[in-house]
Amino acid sequence: MVMPKMGESVMEGTVLSWLKEVGETIEEDESLLEVATDKVDTEIPATHGGVLKEVLAQEGDVIEVGKPIAIIETDGEAGGDTPAPVAQAAPEASPVAQAEALVETAINIASSTNGTTVPRTSDSGKFYSPLVRSIAKEEGISVAELDAIPGSGKEGRVTKNDVLSFIENRKSGKAPAPAATPAAAPTMPSASHQPMPVAIDGGDEIIEMDRMRKMIAERMVASKHISPHVTSFVEADVTKVVGWRNKVKNEFFNRENEKLTFTPILIEAIVQAIKDFPMINVQVDGNNIVKKRAINIGMATALPTGNLIVPVIHNADQLSLVGITKKVNDLAKRARENKLKPDELQGGTYTVSNVGSFGNVMGTPIIMQPQVAIMALGAIQKKPSVVETPEGDLIGIRSKMFLSHSYDHRVVDGALGGMFVRRVADYLEAYDLNRGI
Repeated sequence: MVMPKMGESVMEGTVLSWLKEVGETIEEDESLLEVATDKVDTEIPATHGGVLKEVLAQEGDVIEVGKPIAIIETDGEAGGDTPAPVAQAAPEASPVAQAEALVETAINIASSTNGTTVPRTSDSGKFYSPLVRSIAKEEGISVAELDAIPGSGKEGRVTKNDVLSFIENRKSGKAPAPAATPAAAPTMPSASHQPMPVAIDGGDEIIEMDRMRKMIAERMVASKHISPHVTSFVEADVTKVVGWRNKVKNEFFNRENEKLTFTPILIEAIVQAIKDFPMINVQVDGNNIVKKRAINIGMATALPTGNLIVPVIHNADQLSLVGITKKVNDLAKRARENKLKPDELQGGTYTVSNVGSFGNVMGTPIIMQPQVAIMALGAIQKKPSVVETPEGDLIGIRSKMFLSHSYDHRVVDGALGGMFVRRVADYLEAYDLNRGI
């Protein structure tokens, strides 16, 4: 059994725990182990029924998709204590020998990966796959040498071929040398890569980050490193939205058995604005701008653990308000219950963060890579405001909220970023009080 593919962009998984012991009988599609990816934690079912003969990946191991993780003896292969007949000599290796070689290779990969001193992410911010780290250990390549290798993979990642080319060039003396600091002129450490030391007193409590928190930290730092963030703010008058929701929420619940919150109404307005300004719905690929056809809205969701996850509403532009509401409620519920599927956490093209649910009036959200924009929705508050009427200006009580739009200044300028958030506010302020559900 090999590590299965668990999503379009998921290339590896971390073994969290085995749900069966070696020697136990397992059924096909029965949960065998729990795996964590950079998207979600999920249980992996057995691909065959039989007896779990050997575990090739230990808890905590990071295994690439397609690599062996276990040996299952199926009913057709089980032979009890009776030795298998000796196969006659053949010019090619027998299936048994090939299987043994595959297992030995898998064990070697696992052992070399586990003991490597090359970190998954170096101080320079470069990511290294388990295979690259394994080759680096076997060949004695230091982290500094890896950092000096120009990566040909996506987002400049160092691939297996890059490392093998480096090894060949090193043999011929053509490999790039790691950057060295002259002894006579020491330089100050980079503030972005060298955090300040923390003074710990006797009464302080030290809490180790869990796996998800480490992942969030890495991604947030990487996003700030990749994208120059700019944030534009608009205060929107959502009095009509509040009035309409209050008018229909009971009828909506009775008819759809779903609670109507402000989030799907705001997402609907954002989707409309994306249609007006499609260059917000883009991604950066090197020197190319990829204009996304689908409008997939990520919705940042706080978990009971205090961590954050971003499930995605795919093709949100094809859903009605009822459809968006059901998606929002379903994804939020299953996110808190840790029941999301990997595919429900990828493919986002624009993200929304509802900071108002925590009582915050505004925020400066960090972009979800490789997207180029994200909007924070502030708390709705009643405020005294100037109201323009045919009889003149009056002071009235209005429901208002701040929309905070962070965008990647590499491809989104202030004009586009500012007009987009203003258009969202325009849709909300012109909301139809007589709209049906």
